[in-house]
Amino acid sequence: MTTEESLAAPEGETKRRRAVLVDFGGVLTTSVFAGFRAFGADIGVDPGLPIRLFAADPVVRAALAAFECGRRTDEEFERILAAALTRQGAVVEPEGLLAHLRSAIEPDPQMIELIAGIKAAGHPVALVSNSLGRDCYDDIDIAALTDVQVVSAEVGIRKPTRAIYELACRRLDIEPQEAVMIDDLSQNLDGARRAGIEGILHRSASNTAEELAVRFGVFPLLPPTSPTTDTAWRRRSGTRAWLR
Repeated sequence: MTTEESLAAPEGETKRRRAVLVDFGGVLTTSVFAGFRAFGADIGVDPGLPIRLFAADPVVRAALAAFECGRRTDEEFERILAAALTRQGAVVEPEGLLAHLRSAIEPDPQMIELIAGIKAAGHPVALVSNSLGRDCYDDIDIAALTDVQVVSAEVGIRKPTRAIYELACRRLDIEPQEAVMIDDLSQNLDGARRAGIEGILHRSASNTAEELAVRFGVFPLLPPTSPTTDTAWRRRSGTRAWLR
């Protein structure tokens, strides 16, 4: 089947894609929302408060949008968030608040290994991520895991704006219709769809692996790397749960 025929495959058939765009928080890591709730509990407030502030407090919401686009520094956003939390009864200091906020969010080794295998199989891979601070990617070797990195604070655009997905495709030298986006937020997939990119709503590595294979004909190379070139993202023991 030619590329043109595969891209135009009827609904229900495999729509083959050759490139993958992948989110960071909540996809290559454990749940961001669970991490934010753990942070709320740790500072002695309603665990749902941080999420409500991000979603509904006009000051925090505007500051978050500017922060993700690189128009506010980490320190400026920490001061705004600390003030909002303090008004709600929390006892927090601005310094180090972002690190504390992210502290319960950890790399997801199964999902990272899946993406490593996809890249090893020859599929172009781009990180498309809304940044949560300058150190938020430190636990994973993103440069080795992906071909290009499109980070909101670096490019001045954030998801779900369609331009950020289009930029990722240009950097991969592909057409949007050749890509699939993996994200844990439906609104971000809506933005990708406006750019012509179909998406997978991520819930687990096993479900995402199945959708990549069944819907889009994207399979990882197994194993992604040899034991002698083991890197930070590789699990050193156990089975690949996303193969089950």
